[in-house]
Amino acid sequence: MTSDAPLTTKVVLVVDDDVLVRMVLAGFLLSRGVAVLEAGSADEAIALLDGHPEIEFLVTDVEMPGSMDGVRLAHHVHNRWPPVKILVVSGRLHVTLDQLPDTAAFLRKPFADNDLWRELTRLSA
Repeated sequence: MTSDAPLTTKVVLVVDDDVLVRMVLAGFLLSRGVAVLEAGSADEAIALLDGHPEIEFLVTDVEMPGSMDGVRLAHHVHNRWPPVKILVVSGRLHVTLDQLPDTAAFLRKPFADNDLWRELTRLSA
């Protein structure tokens, strides 16, 4: 069961190299009335951010192929698009908050829908 707290963010970019994980996350967010863009790597994410200034939130996995992992992507996004809120997720690696930009958060996979929603609403407040 998910919290009914509203999410002020309207467009979320989900970045994960696992297509099924992206589909599940995107499906959940869409069911909650949030627009979703998807990327399979940091490079794809940066291209989407360049072309879609309406993106307000980044949810990124840590381990991905390409020029940078999710932690480096979080720092890049924080530096280039400071208003974008950031949630970093991983099922294999534990990321401490001191490894992330000040405004970012970490959520360990697997997580329940209500845990994801709680973090998103907390960060978007």
